[in-house]
Amino acid sequence: MYSFCMCVVSVVTFAQQALWGGQDIISPEIHPDHTVTFRLLAPKAIKVQVIGDFLPTQPTETPYGTFDLPGVAELTEGEGGLWSYTTPEPLASELYSYSFIVDGLKINDPNNVYQIRDVASVTNVFIIGGGRADLYQVSDVPHGTVARRWYNSPTLGKNRRLTIYTPPGYETSGKSYPVFYLLHGMGGDEEAWIALGRTAQILDNLIAQGKAKPMIVVMTNGNVYQQAAPGEAAAGMYKPTMQLPNTMEGSMEESFLDVVKFIDANYRTVKKKSGRAIAGLSMGGFHSLHISKQYPDLFDYVGLFSAAIMPGEEVQSPIYDHMEQKLKTQFDKKPKLYWIAIGKTDFLYQANVDYRKLLDEKGYPYTYYENEDGHIWKNWRIYLTEFVPMLFK
Repeated sequence: MYSFCMCVVSVVTFAQQALWGGQDIISPEIHPDHTVTFRLLAPKAIKVQVIGDFLPTQPTETPYGTFDLPGVAELTEGEGGLWSYTTPEPLASELYSYSFIVDGLKINDPNNVYQIRDVASVTNVFIIGGGRADLYQVSDVPHGTVARRWYNSPTLGKNRRLTIYTPPGYETSGKSYPVFYLLHGMGGDEEAWIALGRTAQILDNLIAQGKAKPMIVVMTNGNVYQQAAPGEAAAGMYKPTMQLPNTMEGSMEESFLDVVKFIDANYRTVKKKSGRAIAGLSMGGFHSLHISKQYPDLFDYVGLFSAAIMPGEEVQSPIYDHMEQKLKTQFDKKPKLYWIAIGKTDFLYQANVDYRKLLDEKGYPYTYYENEDGHIWKNWRIYLTEFVPMLFK
């Protein structure tokens, strides 16, 4: 009896600890007209702001180029120190991220448990439906399975981690499925596309709507220096950074066959060129370009999302040698889809213009998709929803 009572006390104590400090405040509150109200209880604050990608962006120079960074809006203090801000106009359908700034200190919204990490930044998120972002929501449809798997890379001499989406019914169907290899950008890892890209939700919804073929999606870690995402390997809980060695110098491309061999050996896959696709954003677009030309018999579908194109002049690797000769071999083998997408204000826009000029001069066919905005996840989610329905037709 004593042990039972102590167990109950322990559970109650833990629950009290977990719930301590909770506030009966709704933030963000999405109104029927798709305006949104943000609230923060900060009675001693002098100035409270909200920063988020739902606000007009501010082009800003960074060490990595010019990026469209989120705008800032002022909250108004109300009774009892409850600060609030309501968007003056309805928000378009999208997944948005935001944080508060209290007297110069950036904090997350204590009333919103939904957060996503992007490299070393953790922000709150919310979704406005009624448009394309309906694809980013969890819908009442059959769901695929998301797994984290470890594989051995003989080329790199280490065990590494993947995120893998298998489509609804994979476990019981007995069928073989095509595979889409989806690569992240600089500073990302095998968690980026599944979290920021909403890959599982997008695939579930497109497959349920009959707009996409059921497929396996493999999300790699493109940082060969790492075994896995920060905190998920023996390296421990270090601060994520974009400054990692061996990211765009040939190692990722050289070791990629280890990934393909592992997937083909452990999953029911369509083991031929027509059953494989590869695409990536930014650095992942760079990797997709060079992997697909290095192994021209592997992929019938190639997607370059806001892609970095050429290595720096200081980079020396046989992977990047004889670029035009390798492209000729790749296009002579007639890939079914070579898809290039970029936003008009992306800092890599001119590099993509130059690359398309090279393809045009050589007469290599490709499909081009251009839209607004810059080097941001909003665009990469859009590109994923456009690219996936074109695969494996």
